[in-house]
This record gives sequence, structure tokens and C-alpha cells, in this order.
Amino acid sequence: MDFAFDARTEELRGRLLTFMDEHVYPAEAVAEEQRARLASPWDTPAVVGELKAEARRQGLWNLFLPDAEYGAGLTNLQYAPLAEITGRSPHLAPTALNCAAPDTGNMEVLAQFGDERQRKQWLEPLLAGEIRSAFAMTEPEVASSDATNVETRIEREGGGEYVITGRKWYISGAMNPDCRIFIVMGKTDPDGADVRRQQSMVLVPRDTPGVTVKRAMRVFGYEDHSHGGHAEVLFDHVRVPVSNLVGEEGGGFAIAQARLGPGRIHHCMRLIGMAERAIELMCRRAVSRTAFGKALAQQGVVQNWIADARVAVEQLRLLVLKTAWLMDTVGNRGAHTEIQAIKIATPRTVVDILDRAIQLHGAGGVSQDFPLAELYASARTLMLADGPDEVHQRSLARRELKKYL
Repeated sequence: MDFAFDARTEELRGRLLTFMDEHVYPAEAVAEEQRARLASPWDTPAVVGELKAEARRQGLWNLFLPDAEYGAGLTNLQYAPLAEITGRSPHLAPTALNCAAPDTGNMEVLAQFGDERQRKQWLEPLLAGEIRSAFAMTEPEVASSDATNVETRIEREGGGEYVITGRKWYISGAMNPDCRIFIVMGKTDPDGADVRRQQSMVLVPRDTPGVTVKRAMRVFGYEDHSHGGHAEVLFDHVRVPVSNLVGEEGGGFAIAQARLGPGRIHHCMRLIGMAERAIELMCRRAVSRTAFGKALAQQGVVQNWIADARVAVEQLRLLVLKTAWLMDTVGNRGAHTEIQAIKIATPRTVVDILDRAIQLHGAGGVSQDFPLAELYASARTLMLADGPDEVHQRSLARRELKKYL
């Protein structure tokens, strides 16, 4: 593996760093001020539209999608340092570049598994940033860490329709008024012998009769506007044409796994950026504050926190880059161990770094005057999202033990 960034990556990094300095960081406070004046907390502040227009003008658009027909055609290794940069402002920068979850994963699903009509109707406006989307898998009544547990039913009626009945929650993106389409996972064959072939995915337009966005779900008290909010959604005998099936019947579990692999590494890339922002804030605070007769930067415990954070970030970055390289060279299946490793290691390490940064900022660390508390909530949530840590530990341990059985 070559650790040097290639020419295209370096060129994009330079442009993106400038874009962050000149447009994104100054817009953070503006977005909060504008949001406070909006009629609905889920409406999009005007500055976000301005950022998207500028990012598109500069060619910093859809960088996440490796398919050159639809996206920038970057490899995972090329995209990794770019996603890290956006992670420094995770509630604004990914959206500005049209690289925010859950739309990224949904676009990948449509590009890989959607038919021509589905790509025309839904993928193209998503790529253009004209609409948002949601991915509906998690359910409140079952342990969704095991995706085979989903209870939502997708029943074929007659020759031309599916009828969908179920309850989902923490459906990211569903509160955004621009959300137009749900990708819904449910069971088409609940009694099938192979539990991983019982599920399918269907496209459900948000305005379909029977779809009810019941309430917003908060995350550590935050409403998480950047992802378009998280919602509890009811599907009450929702009817869609059979042509809305994504891929094939029984392919839902495999599609979910294909979607989650890139999603997991994208989250880890951005988490490293969040940790870098935390280290920067720690250092600025340490050199600007005095306690007990000397600067915080001269306190041994503070120096230890900063040193440990730097070591941890460098370790994580190398593991994430290795994983990206493997995904590019041997495929997601060949990088399975490393994908699970970064999903386990990155959120918990970044949570620890953010916790130290909050401690160093005192009361300011838990306030709205610094981004640390919101970053902490996001990082801690990623110990659950895309599969809780324990599921990945279980699978990784089994793979290691198999060598000795």
C-alpha cells in the first residue's frame, strides 16, 4: 500500500480545505441563527443551499460515489482523506457536498441494484441534490442488530402490488420536508427456510397513502438536523407497484450488507475528522486558559490527553486507509475483517477523545458555544448505528477463532 496521496486526491484536498475555510466554517453559526428563525425546525437554512450551489460550482459534488457515471469516480482510498475533512464539520459539510447519509447509501443502492426507471425517477434527483431520502430498516419491537428480525411485512397482492405493513423508527432523513422516497426493508417470505432470504427492499414514495411520519426521534436530546432528522414511521397497508422492488425478492439482506459496508467506512473517515477538530479545539483552549498559576497547556494531564489523542488518531487513520485500500483491491468481502475492525475501534476512540476535549473546556464543553457536545452525541451514536459494536466483535472473534478450530 502506498501511503502517499495521488495527484487527484491532493488537488481535491487542497480545494476542499479552502472551501471549508472560506465557506463551511463561517456558515456554521449562520446556519444556527437561520434555523432559529425558521417556521419548522426541519426546514433547511438558506445558507445550506448556498453552500451546495458553491460546492457544485467548484466540482466538490458527489465525491463519495465510485461509479464515474454518477459520481466523481473516486476510489475509497481517494475519498477517505476528503471525507475526513468534511468530518470536521459533520453537520454541515457532508450535506453541502451532497455526501451526507442516508442519501449516500441510498444512492449507492439505486446505482447498484436499481433498474433504469428507478434510477431515472429517484437516483438522478438525489444526485442533483433536488430531493432527500430515507432508509427504513430499524424497528422498535425487535432487536434490529439482527436484521433478520425485522417484522415489517411486504405482501404481494394479485399480480401488480405489494402491501406494506409495519413500524419503523430512527429512520434517518424522514423529517426533512425534501425527503421524497423511502427504501423500506421488510419480509416477503417470513417462513422461508433461509432467514437471510426472507427480506426484500421496496421503494415507497413518502406521499403514498398509509405512510405516516409519526414523530421525530431525538439523539441525546439533539434533533440531528444534518441528517434530516430521525423519525418513527408507520406503514399501514401501504400499496406500491411490484415494479418498486429493488433488485429481486429475497435480496434485501444482501442489499443491506452491500449498502452498509461503504457506509461504515464513510462514518469512520468522518469520525477521524471529528477527532482532529477536537484536538484543535483542545490545543487552542489549552494555550488560552490559565489555572492554578500556569497555562492548561503546561498541566501534565492535559499534555497526556493531547499526546494520547494524536497517537490514537494516527493509528485509526492508518487502519481506515488500509481498509479503503483493501476495499478497492480485493472488494468489500475481502476487507470484511478490516471493515469490522474500524467500526469497532473508531467510534469508541473518538468518543474518548471528544470526552477529554469536553472536560478541557469545562462548562463550555457541554454548551452550545462549542461543537463538542453535538460531536460527542454523533460519535457515541455511531457505536450503535450500522450495527452495534458487539455484533461486529462477535463476528470478528468467530473469524479469528475459525483459524484454530
